[in-house]
Amino acid sequence: MRRRLDPARLESRVRAFARLRLLVVGDLVLDEYVWGDALRISPEAPVPVVRVRDEGVELGGAANVARNVLALGGQVALCSVVGDDAAGRRAAAMLGELGVDPKGLVTAEGRPTTRKTRVVARGQQLLRFDREEQEPPGRAVGRRLLAAIDEVLPGVDGVVVADYGKGAFSRGIAGAAMRRFRSAGLAAVVDPKHDLAACRGASLLKPNLREAESLSGIAIRGAGDLARAAARLRQRIGGGAVAVTRGAAGMVLFDEREPGTEVPTVAREVFDVQGAGDSTVAALALALRAGAALFEAAVIANAAAGVVVEKVGTATASAEEVCRRLPGAVAAAQGAP
Repeated sequence: MRRRLDPARLESRVRAFARLRLLVVGDLVLDEYVWGDALRISPEAPVPVVRVRDEGVELGGAANVARNVLALGGQVALCSVVGDDAAGRRAAAMLGELGVDPKGLVTAEGRPTTRKTRVVARGQQLLRFDREEQEPPGRAVGRRLLAAIDEVLPGVDGVVVADYGKGAFSRGIAGAAMRRFRSAGLAAVVDPKHDLAACRGASLLKPNLREAESLSGIAIRGAGDLARAAARLRQRIGGGAVAVTRGAAGMVLFDEREPGTEVPTVAREVFDVQGAGDSTVAALALALRAGAALFEAAVIANAAAGVVVEKVGTATASAEEVCRRLPGAVAAAQGAP
């Protein structure tokens, strides 16, 4: 079925992001980069020697979702857990520089701030070091995180849960937080990784294909498998919608109105897929809160992800960049069978 989409209407939804404020809850990550050139092999071991040219640090994980909300024109509050370490303090300072109140960051003593250090040479990632703790934080930390959520809930229009499996949104905290969101009448868009218990009550679940397989327990080999997996996911979260992202193939939507609707996207020259999921979930949440239908929100999110994959590193998409991409995203989506 060929969809009729009005690019002007979609642009008006993107412009409406400026009057929205979202709460982002989940696992904060610091993305560290070491860039250089690998011109020879080490005489000590069969590994490349990287001559370092530059280093940098960017906000990742839930913090990158918050960055994307801001870049898209919205306002944001962020609640997460960091360690009592230099990385946690740096994350708080970087958020403050963006205009995000770092009071929503709960410090857990003895727990490291999640860091991912990537070594990149000639545009290719050679190696990644992860410093993290995947176990749930202690009960006292959980209570403080829920208190931070309670403080900001009255001033937000919707919620994004960015669960990267690093413990900040563990089962006990998730259940209590989701009950709070429902009581406040706030729709929660969840980007899941490993535990559907954290997703019960979500208005929209946004897994990629691999995550949809893992979370549903169904091997996805074709459209029928995907439909069965999505139906199981919808049942387990309580009937909310599911948007399965498929990289360059766009998304497939599942709810009462969109029973397996494909939303193709424009083919892009991909430089780096990192951060595309964060941009997608931020755009979906903002678009839905701005009054877009699910199909319209998916087209907007495809446009945002298309901007991000053409950039290197943990990138964001601005409202202006998304608006420039909308005609192409609309044309691609309308070409769906």
